[in-house]
Amino acid sequence: TAAPDATPAAPPRGVPDARTPAGQGLARIRAQDGGFDPALFLGGAEGAFRMIVEAFASGDRATLRNLLSDDTYAGFEQAIAARETAGERQRTEIRNVQDMSIEAADLRGSVAEITVRIVSDQINMVTAADGSVVSGHDGVTEIVDLWTFQRDLRNSDPTWKLVGTGAV
Repeated sequence: TAAPDATPAAPPRGVPDARTPAGQGLARIRAQDGGFDPALFLGGAEGAFRMIVEAFASGDRATLRNLLSDDTYAGFEQAIAARETAGERQRTEIRNVQDMSIEAADLRGSVAEITVRIVSDQINMVTAADGSVVSGHDGVTEIVDLWTFQRDLRNSDPTWKLVGTGAV
C-alpha cells in the first residue's frame, strides 16, 4: 500500500491533471455522466479521427454525416464537392497516431465539449485528373491537429460529434 504522503497516481496518458482547468471540466462532465471515462473517450476520439480522415479523403459523405455537427459537415462537404468538381483525388494515409491528449474540457448546461490534440504521421496528397500532384507529397509528414468534440449529455446517443478542427 502507498504511504499516506505518496503523490497521487498520475492521470492516464493524455488525460489532464484534475487540478487543471481541463481536468476540472472533465470532472464536471463525469459528475453529469457517471459513465464518462476520459481515457476511453480518447480511444474513441482516435477511432473517430481515423474514420473522419479516411471518409473525407474518399468523399464518404454518409460516414461524415454521422460523425460531424451540421456546420462542420457543411465545410467538409463543400471541400469534397470542390475537389470532385475539379476532378481531383485525395490520398490520405494515417501511418501512426503518436499522441492524443485532452487540451480543454467544458460543460455548458448539458452540452459537453472536449478539445483533443492529435499528433499523427500522415501521407497527404491531392492529384489532378491527369495524375499530377496538386498539393502535398507521398512522404510521411507529422501533423498536429486540434479537434473539438461535443455531445449533449441528455441525449441517449453516445456519439460525440466533431464540431471544430484546426492545425497547431
